[in-house]
Amino acid sequence: MKYLPQLIAAGMILSTSTIAQAAASNTDTAASTTHADSNAALAQVQATFDKNYPALEAMYKDIHEHPELAFQEKRTAAILAKKMRALGFDVTENVGKTGVVALYRNGPGPVVLIRTDMDALPMEEKTGLPYASKVQQEVDGNTYFVDHSCGHDIHMAWWVGTAEALLAMKDRWHGTLMFVAQPAEEVISGAKAMLDDGLFTRFPKPDYGFGAHIGADTLGTISVKQGVISSASDRISVRFHGVGAHGSMPDKSIDPIMQAGHFITGVQSTISRQKDPKKFGVVSVGSIHAGSVANIIPDHADLQLTLRSFDPETRKIINDGVARTAKAAADMERAPAPEVTHVYGTGSVVNDPDLAARAATVLKGALGDSRVAFIPASEPGGSASEDYSEFVAAGMPNSVYFWIGGTPPETIAKYKSEGKPVPVNHSPYFAPSPKGSIKAGIETLTLATLMVAGTDAQ
Repeated sequence: MKYLPQLIAAGMILSTSTIAQAAASNTDTAASTTHADSNAALAQVQATFDKNYPALEAMYKDIHEHPELAFQEKRTAAILAKKMRALGFDVTENVGKTGVVALYRNGPGPVVLIRTDMDALPMEEKTGLPYASKVQQEVDGNTYFVDHSCGHDIHMAWWVGTAEALLAMKDRWHGTLMFVAQPAEEVISGAKAMLDDGLFTRFPKPDYGFGAHIGADTLGTISVKQGVISSASDRISVRFHGVGAHGSMPDKSIDPIMQAGHFITGVQSTISRQKDPKKFGVVSVGSIHAGSVANIIPDHADLQLTLRSFDPETRKIINDGVARTAKAAADMERAPAPEVTHVYGTGSVVNDPDLAARAATVLKGALGDSRVAFIPASEPGGSASEDYSEFVAAGMPNSVYFWIGGTPPETIAKYKSEGKPVPVNHSPYFAPSPKGSIKAGIETLTLATLMVAGTDAQ
């Protein structure tokens, strides 16, 4: 999922003083972790990383080579559960089907949730890596290649690495760590499944939450945004009904492909003519299936759509517009009413503005201005979506979701010289640099946790 590169490219990298002003507008205290504290903690994080990286790299490559689709992450979950038990965590498996919850108590203090996702995508990998996936899995009766082309394998490695780092410095923090390995992020269903299975009732409800996503930005860079960071997402399926006939006798048919054609073009008026032009909204038809051969008019056509928006009003306008346009397209062809199904959806991820500003200050103090981009709430979020928003909406508002770059500068320069775009998330060529990416994720999540649960935290 790709969120924030357009803002970084536009120069939205603010100074530490600007961030401090943003934080000061709503809080009277400075960031609780001083620069000196952060630098000392960072040195300890880096030492732990250097010691543990060979094992983390081996785990990353294993998971990359053996990806699993949504709610099929049994092997992956077992690997993570075993790792966390070995570290001393109290581990519960099969939460929300294949999810993992790992708790570590270190005296009184806040409960801090650290989340990773586990699932991969139904697509063929084309990176040419020596550990590239050749796995195939079945979904709904169809067999697909499977690829970690969104980078969740990187996420899992820095998730385990963050646990290792925090346990190596138990004297620096207090409270309870709640490490959550979530299934089915790619189908926007895993977070809800875990919540429905009692994530915040069977286990401690978090006081703070942190997550992060790898992207195609410069390796080791970290983006921290206030407010809305991602779009709301709704997946819609539409089935148009018709009457089949010979291709040479269209008058004897009710053509569902004609209905689909009217709909595909007409639904875009929801974006261009019905929503506020100043507000973000997208309707994309990503799949259409109808018929079998050229000379048969089929009796149905199936479409799959993704809808994206930031605010609830626009989200409703777009969803209503899809249903209304589908009915109109069917009416034009004297067809039965179409079936319009809301398959799943999730709201925007919203970062707490004050906590985001504090986190940016801490990270800039430890890692330097050149590595950390701070993006204020006044700027729009990214167009992709994340069901981490379900955790926030369920009562975890003190939360920040980070964006971390994974492409080496020389790779970016190479693609630029060739006039080609750098492969991004969901590309079959997406291949973040493992070591630098995993290290940046560990640094970010560990320092964020110390910020709220450190022994000097206010």
